[in-house]
Amino acid sequence: MKPWELAPDRCTELFEQKCDRVESLLRPFGPPPASRIESPPTGYRVRAEFRLWHVQNDLQFVMFDPAAPSQPVPVTEFPQALSAVQSAMPVLLNTLRPDPELRRKVFQAEFLASRDGDLVITLAYHRKLQQEWRVRAPAITEQTDASLIGRSRKQKIVLGNEYIEEQFCVADRSFTMRAYEQSFVQPNAPVNEQMLNWVCSQARGSQKDLLELYCGNGNFTLPLAQCHRRILATEIAKSGTRAALENLAINEVRNVDLARLSATEVVEALTGEREFQRLKVLRQPLRDFEFEAVLVDPPRQGLDDAACEFIQSFERIYYVSCNPDTLIKNLALLSNTHQIAAIAFFDQFPYTEHLETGLVLQHTHRH
Repeated sequence: MKPWELAPDRCTELFEQKCDRVESLLRPFGPPPASRIESPPTGYRVRAEFRLWHVQNDLQFVMFDPAAPSQPVPVTEFPQALSAVQSAMPVLLNTLRPDPELRRKVFQAEFLASRDGDLVITLAYHRKLQQEWRVRAPAITEQTDASLIGRSRKQKIVLGNEYIEEQFCVADRSFTMRAYEQSFVQPNAPVNEQMLNWVCSQARGSQKDLLELYCGNGNFTLPLAQCHRRILATEIAKSGTRAALENLAINEVRNVDLARLSATEVVEALTGEREFQRLKVLRQPLRDFEFEAVLVDPPRQGLDDAACEFIQSFERIYYVSCNPDTLIKNLALLSNTHQIAAIAFFDQFPYTEHLETGLVLQHTHRH
């Protein structure tokens, strides 16, 4: 289906088709029955991004079909998005259209929202934003009840906040999760909350430590801190580590150390190949961690062979995948030492071919 298309009556059917496909790919690894967590058919997307198309004095949101990339497709509504985004879309256009200064050379609009109505709008321009723009732009924040960011080359102007805050309830505790504009965030808020509860239910009862690779803004880190003695969380992106540190402080989580390291650097540090100055600021010395489990939530390309080999030394592996094909490739190596103890499918991306998969892998020689 095209990104702007929606078929609520087929949401369950399309999800089941994806699950069936991935289950067939996993069958050679002998998995247990999988849990299947559906998405609401509408009102689930945290983020939305549109090109702004100028037609004389009019302005439209448009998207593009990869099969016809030169032909803009007008988007008048986007029910996939959270309600704050749906409400703000027509208001933004109605505010931009009559104002030549706000409309001039604007080419893209991005929305980032929470279920409670927190909203950041980012407008991108093909020109430097002058003082007149700063004078006129508050009209957008007033009309949309949103924070606003104006971007052009080497320029960023923030009116309000550059982040939203979402509330998640996990294992009877509420967490406040801050996410910055133009940084990674789980796309489907209601499914993400269920995914966090599933992962935490698998981790209950651990008395040892967890290593987390690709922690992002701390999405998994915060709730899993209630399930493990200590966590060493790592992330290479500066925006992710910034948000993760703020989220740890906001939620008063004190048993997590955060290091800005890539997955490759983590392997080098823990195997003693290299020393990193960034690790010397940890409250807990690296040698004092007693890791029982590792959590990986890699990008679409999955883990490289070196990372797979490294995590095979852990008793339990929590693997969250957004790409079934690279997951299967990684499992071909991991299955030499681990077996699938639990599996769940999460429809983070309704109406697309993408499927989020959560696995718990248990070491076959450590029962």
